[in-house]
Amino acid sequence: MTHSTTSLSKTSRRRRALAVATVLATTSSIVPAATGEADAGSATTITITGRTNQGAMRPGALRDEIVSTESIGERAIERAGATNVNEALDKNPGISVQVECSICNVRNVLLNNLPGRYTTLMIDGVPIFSSVSSAYGLDSVNVYGIERIDVARGAGASLIAPEALSGTVNIVTKRPQQSEGRVRLQLGNFGSRQAEAYLARPFGGGAFAATLSLNKHDSVDADGNGVSEYTGYDRRLGGLGLFLDDVGGFKLKSRLDLVDEKRGGGAMGDDYAAIKASTSGNPFDWSRGVHGSPDPGGWINPADGSLIPYDDGRGGFSEIIFTKRTQFITSAERRFGDSKLRLAFGSAQHKQDSFYEGAFYAARQTQHYLEASWQMSLADWLLTTGFNHRYEDLRSHGSTAQGSAVEGIDDYVYRVPAVFVQAYRSFFGDALEVNGSVRHDKHNFFGGITSPRLNVLWHHSPRLSSRFSAGKGFRAPTSFFEQDHGILDTIRIDRQISKPEVSTNLSYALSYADDRLAVTGSLTYNRIRNFALLDSGAADPDTGESITVFTSATQPVTVQGADLNLSYLLNPALTVSAAAEVFNYRFPPGTLVFARPKAKAYLGMDWEQGGGDLTARLVWTGPTDLRRFHDDGSGSQGRYNFDGTPKRDRSPGFVTLDLRAELAIDKTFSVYLGADNALDYRQADKESMLMVDAEGAPDVVHIWGPSRGRYVYAGVKANF
Repeated sequence: MTHSTTSLSKTSRRRRALAVATVLATTSSIVPAATGEADAGSATTITITGRTNQGAMRPGALRDEIVSTESIGERAIERAGATNVNEALDKNPGISVQVECSICNVRNVLLNNLPGRYTTLMIDGVPIFSSVSSAYGLDSVNVYGIERIDVARGAGASLIAPEALSGTVNIVTKRPQQSEGRVRLQLGNFGSRQAEAYLARPFGGGAFAATLSLNKHDSVDADGNGVSEYTGYDRRLGGLGLFLDDVGGFKLKSRLDLVDEKRGGGAMGDDYAAIKASTSGNPFDWSRGVHGSPDPGGWINPADGSLIPYDDGRGGFSEIIFTKRTQFITSAERRFGDSKLRLAFGSAQHKQDSFYEGAFYAARQTQHYLEASWQMSLADWLLTTGFNHRYEDLRSHGSTAQGSAVEGIDDYVYRVPAVFVQAYRSFFGDALEVNGSVRHDKHNFFGGITSPRLNVLWHHSPRLSSRFSAGKGFRAPTSFFEQDHGILDTIRIDRQISKPEVSTNLSYALSYADDRLAVTGSLTYNRIRNFALLDSGAADPDTGESITVFTSATQPVTVQGADLNLSYLLNPALTVSAAAEVFNYRFPPGTLVFARPKAKAYLGMDWEQGGGDLTARLVWTGPTDLRRFHDDGSGSQGRYNFDGTPKRDRSPGFVTLDLRAELAIDKTFSVYLGADNALDYRQADKESMLMVDAEGAPDVVHIWGPSRGRYVYAGVKANF
């Protein structure tokens, strides 16, 4: 990346600042942060030769924005073999995708190793996902036909998303510049079949795009006991995009997404009706796998050593989820001289019908988002002011495994209007950039909440810069999907939460980039008060009835992290990358309940020359103190194998290796071959993901390693 030390004129600085402020408001600019051409209609051509985002897609590089923002480009997503946002983000430094159930594979995106509910997913700057819709919905966010994914970790990530206590992930839709058509067909082991198509056509004054994705995968049972560790699914996605350059002076960007997914884990196969109907007998072999039971018909009760027979059929150890989602997002911008008006709207209808080990749960959620902001210059400052309104309505019903009806077990309606103001200014010839903001949300349940933020960018030289962010954010807890994705054992939730989750966060990043080397080191600190908790083992003090208490932790949760990420261009064809991260956790028992490693390291290589392309990614995951994360307050995990022996207190470190090679046959066709987890490391070879508690009750959440072994795939692509 080449930088010029030419200073910017006052007018140029304002134009650049206007773009930067847009980025701060949405975590993704629709126009570049610096452009080489004047706006249409401008009487004078203005050339900005200062800092640009050239090369910002490299590992270790940051976008030229005040908030520390990493970008994963379209090419990097393709090289990873990713078909959805979870696969695109996983195995990147500072980012992880955590599986929280071994048979339904509910997954969350973790930034800086904070719980997934603190990561806000946005599409073109519009937040339109909740705890319920992201539990399985992120697997259905297609990455075909996007320009990039922007990841902002830590404080000050977004002016419009104060609930992003760990950061934001923003998917930027690709605006077609030329006619394009792409088709991809892929086959892999485990019954994997994929087909994707993308069509883009520009026209006078705009463009449109269409995507289609069909993706099927069988469930995977590594230890042979008849219970899958990797869920099977049939996923069908469709999307339409419309881009209009001038609608009454506005530049319009819209997209419509449709999702239809069926997934099932536990009993093998996809005859879901038959699995649900099977409610008696033992079709499984509990003696299989590491520390399996001495008897295939059941498992050992750790309390007294007796055998607990299993007699609930295939359905009693299966989870089946059907998801349908319709989502529409649109944004419009118009310039008025050095000022700009931005309007945005999002709406989603999410339906989930679930079968959880004999229980049923059905949820219907409606979400709406509306935003308007105005940016203008005032003296040497750039001011942004505006409002947004968020609406979430969840309605649910179902029944427990014992047949008791459940109505509205986690219903809620949140209406949250908010106003915000932001001030930006550069000092010392643009060497120092400062942005301060404050927003006030009027929550219909938690009342008024004020969130201040400060972001500072110091350019030590054209290649070296520091970024510091400090802020406060809040998040309103929603439903039991926060920490328990399945139907609960009780039919009543006692909601005792009276305060939102509140975060105080700090972050610092030092970055360097030249034509070959890009490197960034980061420090993060996040302290969360009023951490939302579930206690499904509580009892009504008057009746003794079993209830679930939805409450807050009395002590804060603190996560500190440090990471280093770099890449180096050895020659025009070969780039190598390396990264390392380490975290420190302070939390009371029962809060961070899913295990997280203390350290991870990454190595990567990308080679591209002529029609050939080779990519390799190696990730080392360090040991995890399982006892600490699973501590129920007694100082031990209280988790046991099916033979009655305790689960291991510490997971081993392990390495995964992903490989992918592609070769162009001609200008139209190319073929590729890849292997994820090529070393075939599986947790099931070391320790089962299944467990029983101290009383012998089974669960499916003892997870610290890969659930699927070596996945080999091959495909063909056509571009026309």
